[in-house]
Amino acid sequence: MNPELLSDTFVDLADTMVADFDVIDFLHMLTDRSVALLAASAAGVVLADPRGELRVAAASSEAAGLIELFQIQNDQGPCLDCFRTGQPVTAADLTRADQRWPRFAATAVQAGFRTVEALPMRLRDQVVGALNLFRATPGPFAAADLRIGQALADVATIGLLQERSLRRTEILAEQLQGALNSRVTIEQAKGKLAERLTINMDDAFRMLRDYARNSNQHLTDVARNFVESATAEFPPPPRSEAR
Repeated sequence: MNPELLSDTFVDLADTMVADFDVIDFLHMLTDRSVALLAASAAGVVLADPRGELRVAAASSEAAGLIELFQIQNDQGPCLDCFRTGQPVTAADLTRADQRWPRFAATAVQAGFRTVEALPMRLRDQVVGALNLFRATPGPFAAADLRIGQALADVATIGLLQERSLRRTEILAEQLQGALNSRVTIEQAKGKLAERLTINMDDAFRMLRDYARNSNQHLTDVARNFVESATAEFPPPPRSEAR
């Protein structure tokens, strides 16, 4: 494990009080760093919407995002159990988990994942979602890695809630809903870019994210601009200001 990257990750996760805080980019950073630090093949984050229903908020790869979505759509899988109980859920070998989550286990194995660890994103009794770690090989994650993974999830949860601590609960729910809706726009942009350039969805997302960072724009704004443009050129043209 890279100690410098670990330290930088905790600093970045705690730095949510900036004026241009972007929830979606923040959560993608959480999944990317989880993969880099915890010997995971992929990672995903699910968050509860205002009605308490889980939505996919971020994933380190297209495969992980689809597996997260499959769990939600089929109401079955470790991330749902983790969210409902507020406790970590371990599936050390999904080929042996067919009785607990038969549809999920089969689909996850087919997608190339053999191990899943679901970690709750919670602050005291408030559970807002789950951080899910996937690995291609069977066997439990190391105890030290799970402690760090839970710490990352905890700091991210505190950061999300702290950023909104001065706002009313209704506004918090509205912003979380807005963040989840932003993902739909990002998915549309990924698909449009992937089709236009004949690349895969993961590469399309990396291009969108890199362009947003290099041009100092929000990822959601870049995605929306690209989706709404009459021509599917990339980078997207700048939006004209209303006069």
